[in-house]
Amino acid sequence: MKSVLIANRGEIACRIVRACRDLGLRSVAVYSDADRNALHVELADEAVRIGPPPARQSYLNADALLEAARATGAMAIHPGYGFLSESSAFARRVVEAGLLFVGPTHTIIAEMGDKGRARARADDAGVPVLPGSGRLSQDIGVDLLCRRGAGVGFPLLVKATGGGGGIGMRRVDTEADLPAAVERAREQAVRSFSDDGVYLEHFVAAARHVEVQVFGIAPGRAVAFPERDCSVQRRFQKVIEESPAVNLPDGVSSGLRSAAARLAERVGYLGAGTVEFIVDAATGGFYFLEMNTRIQVEHPVTEMVTGLDLVALQLRQTAGEDLSAAIPNAPQAVGHAIEARIYAEAPDRGFLPTPGRLARLDLPASEGGLRIDIGVRAGDEITPFYDPMIAKVIAWGSDRDTARRRLDAALAATCIDGVGCNLAFLRSVLAHEEFRAGTTTTDFVSRQGTALLAAPLANVR
Repeated sequence: MKSVLIANRGEIACRIVRACRDLGLRSVAVYSDADRNALHVELADEAVRIGPPPARQSYLNADALLEAARATGAMAIHPGYGFLSESSAFARRVVEAGLLFVGPTHTIIAEMGDKGRARARADDAGVPVLPGSGRLSQDIGVDLLCRRGAGVGFPLLVKATGGGGGIGMRRVDTEADLPAAVERAREQAVRSFSDDGVYLEHFVAAARHVEVQVFGIAPGRAVAFPERDCSVQRRFQKVIEESPAVNLPDGVSSGLRSAAARLAERVGYLGAGTVEFIVDAATGGFYFLEMNTRIQVEHPVTEMVTGLDLVALQLRQTAGEDLSAAIPNAPQAVGHAIEARIYAEAPDRGFLPTPGRLARLDLPASEGGLRIDIGVRAGDEITPFYDPMIAKVIAWGSDRDTARRRLDAALAATCIDGVGCNLAFLRSVLAHEEFRAGTTTTDFVSRQGTALLAAPLANVR
């Protein structure tokens, strides 16, 4: 394997370019008309236009991506996260075209990328699951839908079977609101994933969102990494993640890792993936949520505490390398790492995106326990077509509070002009007594939103 086409954009495309460069691989970027001058296009060895700005005509256009690979002689395709990263049909087409797909097989993606089917496999593997409905048929009637909802129990979540990143997910508290929520979730799922499948799952209000990075080294052999806590969320999307999780009851950490590895081994998983869980904050009981069959946005915190390059490991495995000696059987966390996602958005207006031109973007250097993953520069446009992430700032420390203070200092040193952003909000979270105590739950932002938005902080634009 000598060259890799990156079927993505933004900071993850830049991240994969760096990994390719470190391994001596030629990188091929793709871009829509909106990304013609984007950073990932500049960094790659070669770049190919794949269509107009709308994702369905560019980054979700499998024909255009495969043609770009053929035209450039790329030997493999890395899908990143989002877009087609969890499309089993795309993974199958890549292999049928004689190319290598950086990720699990299309059969595994179909099995575990479909959230409803993944729940069944988790149950078979002895991993606890929450009450759920299974995939809802397109023609399900209102009466049957409401009976399904009552069986699951309110409050519940409507979730896209092929989703991720909080997309296609809606909380429903009453039976009367269920039909409209299902319809809206279907519409969003089609726009984002070209799949209208949805299912219902019971919602645990006071819960922590904890996930385990796994890496399948060989069929039947998977390694589980230290867990990540992703409980600070808005609109069901994570904004601050950390590793390892703190204040878990005795045995929960080892139980999560054991369950994640067992599930990955049971399905013959290969490569990087993440098993996500809900942990009941009151009892410590944990329940399977889903398995993401791709690299995660928050993978840097795992890299920071283990010293392992997950993207490089993906590429090395795809190239045919045996990783048995490269990954410890039980990777341990050294110190603590916390990641904050900087978005062009307005926290005081429901976190609505704020597209526009980045007139100024000043970030601290990636040094001294600090890492910056970014896909834009000053002068670039944050367009309305894609996720409005500006950068990820990741801080490592010998202990959690050192990492927290280092991250806060980095955010305080960041200056952004031209678009609204969530810098002040992120710093308010880091300063909040609940976050400092390590007891945040997934409803933290909705419970503390007013206080988080009102807290005045110096040095933040």
